[in-house]
Amino acid sequence: MRELTSHKVNGLNEALDVAVLDEPGQGGACHHYVIYAPNDTVNQELNASMSVEINFQNGPIKEAGVNGISNEALLAVVIDRMQGFQSGDFACSENEEALQYCRKALEALQRRTLKRVARGVEGTNQK
Repeated sequence: MRELTSHKVNGLNEALDVAVLDEPGQGGACHHYVIYAPNDTVNQELNASMSVEINFQNGPIKEAGVNGISNEALLAVVIDRMQGFQSGDFACSENEEALQYCRKALEALQRRTLKRVARGVEGTNQK
């Protein structure tokens, strides 16, 4: 297990641990993460735990089937949240900047996929 700490900047993020639970696969990326609050006294008293597992697609769909989420799906969730913040009372230039970068990231990943579809290699381990 490997811990990620780049998110730790304030009280909430200091309270959250992010763990990588697997080793990099064929493409060089990991697939299984968990975000949890190890010192969550409220949930401990309720005999519950606050944790979220994130399982990314592992292997090409044509070979492994759909077995996890995509980077694009996760970005879509973050974009939706940022749009919500920007439509509320706490809109700010930093949120707008983050939203723009998330949109650009999603667009770049979609361009990559469309190029792979055009080459006939999407869903495979071919380059």
